[in-house]
Amino acid sequence: MKINSQKLVQAAAKARLGSVSPYSKFKVGAALLTKASEIIGGANVESASYGLTCCAERIALFKALTDGKKDFVAIAVVARCDGGPMPCGACRQLLHEYASDAKVFVADSGDLKTIRTFTMKELLPSAFVLFL
Repeated sequence: MKINSQKLVQAAAKARLGSVSPYSKFKVGAALLTKASEIIGGANVESASYGLTCCAERIALFKALTDGKKDFVAIAVVARCDGGPMPCGACRQLLHEYASDAKVFVADSGDLKTIRTFTMKELLPSAFVLFL
C-alpha cells in the first residue's frame, strides 16, 4: 500500500484544530491510517489533573479501536514545534501493541511539508508485548 504522508499530515493538522488544551496551549493533532484507507483523527485533551490528560495519538487510536477499526499502516502527528512532536512513551507502547508495523510521520504545524518518518520499531525497539 502506497502511503500519502502529505495527505495524512494534512489530516493530522485538521484534527489538531479540535485540541482541548486550556493549560499548556500546546495543540496536537494525529491522524491514523488503516489498511482500508480510512483516516481517523484525534487531538489532545488536557485536564487540570495532569495525569488524566490524553495525547492526540491515543485519542485517535482509541476512537479507531472502539469503532472496530484495525490493521493500521501509518499515523501522522502534528504540533507547533521544531521538527514536529514525537510520541510520548505511553503512546509508543500502545501504538506498538496495536500498530506495530505502522509508519510514523511527524511534522511542525508551521511547516507541514517537512515530514520526518519513523517506524514503530525504531521508536520503541523493546516494547512490552503480550505474555501468555
